[in-house]
Amino acid sequence: MTTLDWTPALTRPDLLAAPVLAALQAMGEDADRVLVAEIDPDVADTAALVAASDVTLAESANCVLVAGRRDGEQRVAAALVRGSDRADVNGLVKRTLDVRKASFLPREDAVAASGMEFGGITPLGLPAGWRLLVDGAVAALPRAVIGSGVRRSKLALPGEVLARLPGAVVLADLGRPA
Repeated sequence: MTTLDWTPALTRPDLLAAPVLAALQAMGEDADRVLVAEIDPDVADTAALVAASDVTLAESANCVLVAGRRDGEQRVAAALVRGSDRADVNGLVKRTLDVRKASFLPREDAVAASGMEFGGITPLGLPAGWRLLVDGAVAALPRAVIGSGVRRSKLALPGEVLARLPGAVVLADLGRPA
């Protein structure tokens, strides 16, 4: 089992996607609470990371991008839920976005629109105008381990910092047991 070597994120811009680095640089004091660790890209997915490292499932959080249309307008949001849960896309996400149908953003669209690698998409540095839906359980974590925008690293930060990101809305029961 690998013990991850965490360091302040802003000291390792080489481990961050460009939009993530820009978001961290604009965060002020909260940026000092964000750490980064280099990982093997082959273990970027939550289950593989938990199996290969000292990161636990209880502190892992996944970010998924969802979209729906209303009156011809596409509404996109990121949903951040615990690694053990699935986002309630067809219920709470759909109602929050006020769309008839919400679905996962296609992989190519998610990568192109976010400027991040698939499997590393994170709530930091999302495009302006996108909503960020944070599960209350994630917001309460003392340490949440999330993507860094690239598959070769992870970020760790308090859930309360995630709840303060631009466009963030904390929703109870956003995540449902998988």
